Amino acid sequence: MSSPTGALIRTEFRLFLREPGALFWIIAFPSIVVGLLGLVPAMKEPIKDLDGVPLITLYVPIAILMAMLFAGVSTMPIVLAAYREQRILRRIATTPARPGHLLFAQFTIHAGAAILGGALALTLAKVAHGVPLPGDALAYVLVLLLILAVCLAVGALVAGVASTTKVATTLGSVVLFPLMFTAGVWLPVQTMPGLLGDIVSWTPLGAAALALQEAAAGFSPSWEHLAVISGWLVVLWGLAIRSFRWE
Repeated sequence: MSSPTGALIRTEFRLFLREPGALFWIIAFPSIVVGLLGLVPAMKEPIKDLDGVPLITLYVPIAILMAMLFAGVSTMPIVLAAYREQRILRRIATTPARPGHLLFAQFTIHAGAAILGGALALTLAKVAHGVPLPGDALAYVLVLLLILAVCLAVGALVAGVASTTKVATTLGSVVLFPLMFTAGVWLPVQTMPGLLGDIVSWTPLGAAALALQEAAAGFSPSWEHLAVISGWLVVLWGLAIRSFRWE
């Protein structure tokens, strides 16, 4: 007989597969971004200010971060808010499963989807555009897991304070775009000038973008960047746990 957690993961996974929007933005969109950027000749030209690194190399980790942001901040909070709004969490509490099992299932599914989307983008960058795989793969994975946990924490915080799906959608959008900026979507963090770059480097996504670039180049990520990500992780999960409610 399967455990309540396993049963919920299977059920929630089937429901997740019925959401074309989530599948597109989390799994397909990062690869589309990498594929299209790689077709721009200027993206493959070495940049002197970046030690001869092509711009496309900087956008690969950004695409991976986008998959995590879409999963944790944009999609998951809406699902959890809908379950609270529809009293599903209360009904689950009357079964062998518990609301905590459902929360774990949502984290597992969205984390898995983000990892898949990021892996596809990384593979496409290597196969189609010749972008080297990370020189320090272990450090690269460590940074990705830390920032994935940060994105899930932000999503849990949004879901905790949102009373309805409409509020969750609005709050998620309000939070998503600043996080996308700090991840370097419109301007890679490495190219941000002066004070702006310094400020962004103290945000979780900004520090992650810098740490991923270091790991991609084969260097150990700066302890300062890892400390920034870890500090935000602790703070955000603390806020999420305090604010989250089942009903």
